Amino acid sequence: MILAPFELHRPDNLEDALSLVREYGTDSDFIAGGTDLLQNYKYRLNLKPHLIALDAVPELHGVEVGRIGAAETLNALGANPVVQEHYPGLCEGIRVVASPLIRNTGTIGGNLLVETRCYFFNQTPFWRDTKGSCMKAESDECLVIPQKEICYAAYSGDLAPVLMVLGASVELASPDGRRTVDLREFYRGDGIEKNVLKPDEIIVAIRIPEEASTYRAGYRKLRVRDTLDYPEMGAAAAVSLNEDGSVRMLRCATTAVDVVPQYHDFTEETSGRPLADVIDPVSRAMEKSAAPKK
Repeated sequence: MILAPFELHRPDNLEDALSLVREYGTDSDFIAGGTDLLQNYKYRLNLKPHLIALDAVPELHGVEVGRIGAAETLNALGANPVVQEHYPGLCEGIRVVASPLIRNTGTIGGNLLVETRCYFFNQTPFWRDTKGSCMKAESDECLVIPQKEICYAAYSGDLAPVLMVLGASVELASPDGRRTVDLREFYRGDGIEKNVLKPDEIIVAIRIPEEASTYRAGYRKLRVRDTLDYPEMGAAAAVSLNEDGSVRMLRCATTAVDVVPQYHDFTEETSGRPLADVIDPVSRAMEKSAAPKK
């Protein structure tokens, strides 16, 4: 399909990017890699006449212990020695995002902001006209659960659960100033209003606590094809052990099972117990939390 027309703006720094969004307001979108946004533009979903490119904004780049620029591409991060040494669990998540071609362009900030997905939403205009559109596009009804006045499009990003269990936060910037939001508080429970990011805000960087580099963390993904697809379900876990091998901290998170990624802190009920003794009860609790809604 052919892209819808738009005007592309390429600011050289964060201040210029924020000036552009101040000028164009809700008629603008930010774009970095564009792997998700441009596909939706081809489908004529949530179009804006102005796109503000962030790939050349230096404030959104750079990798160091504790900070990752939001415009860093996924393949670059996966190959970065700092990420490999300090956040191997994040590397696991990066390796299974989409395909190598998409990871060459897609960014870590973009993956956190990936649009919620639904069978009735992610379709061509012709398909939507034939079947009938949903409340996330041109209608006011959820076609998944028509009796509910809420959008049930699922969040399907791979990296949010990994960063959640690492205790990460996002640094946001807008024309009104900056703020930092814990990633566990960033997402909200609706397929349309899916996070607390304001229309004129940019994710500048991801902040990761220093102690996260001592965690044992990992990510596993269930999908139809191993080289491209969004997750049918994804799960991340991070654990920190005491010197005697007992649990000091245990966190889990899932993606693609709800409108937002789901975070679970099992530290209180597992602290001081042998890791082998808590795997089964934690697994059962996670299975229950991921059960389909009725």
